[in-house]
Amino acid sequence: MKLADHRAQSRAEFHERLRRIGAERYHDRHPFHKRLHGGKCTPDEVRAWVINRWQYQSRIPMKDAAFLSRVEDPQLRRIWRSRIEDHDGGVDQGGGIRRWLALAGAVGLDPDYVASGVGVMPATRFAVDAYVRFVRDMPLLDAVAASLTEMFAPKIHAERIEGLLKHYDFADDASLAYFRNRLSEAPKDVEFGLNYVLDHADTLERQDAAAAALVFKTDVLWAQLDALWHGYVEGNIPPGAWRPGEGLLASAIPEPAPEAAPVP
Repeated sequence: MKLADHRAQSRAEFHERLRRIGAERYHDRHPFHKRLHGGKCTPDEVRAWVINRWQYQSRIPMKDAAFLSRVEDPQLRRIWRSRIEDHDGGVDQGGGIRRWLALAGAVGLDPDYVASGVGVMPATRFAVDAYVRFVRDMPLLDAVAASLTEMFAPKIHAERIEGLLKHYDFADDASLAYFRNRLSEAPKDVEFGLNYVLDHADTLERQDAAAAALVFKTDVLWAQLDALWHGYVEGNIPPGAWRPGEGLLASAIPEPAPEAAPVP
């Protein structure tokens, strides 16, 4: 191997390397999302997605708090903590978590049931917990790099808003507020995170580690959809996971079929 092969990539080359990871591995390519955005999901498949995605949404501020607990630079803490505020919101209102629970109510789920996490699939829980541990335990550069799936999120949010509005009766401005807000919140996070990674991944070894962290995060997202497909599209719901009919709002419980008239 030539000496040049051991040198760090240029900033532009490494940026392109990160973008290729998203183009090849981001979960917008997963068949479950194509099914969801194309209006092919049943109401229960949509509900299963909302319930399991809650596990991820609810853990985002927790993984960011774990990250902040290790940061000694006050300026980095000041910048990063807005991510927690975006998801947790204020004491009484706002925030991505509350917006996700509003979506849960719109699809007929009891928000308290969803927030309990009772119906989350084991594979979803394991994947999300692995991400929280990664951010808690790995070097700060790797933890920031793992967040760069946000570079690819605006496209999937835009596709989701368009597809849900087109195909599902529950979709409106209120129920889709989470995705609309992320269109404006995510770019600032992406700009800072990307520049941090490009600035600090200044050796080939660090670039490789940052790229591996981003691959790991795409695997976390992809694994969640694999579990949903296996469980709710193919009908292999694991023990302990949500089953259709559970955790519904009273307004979403189907009326019992009328009894057949007795034969004279």
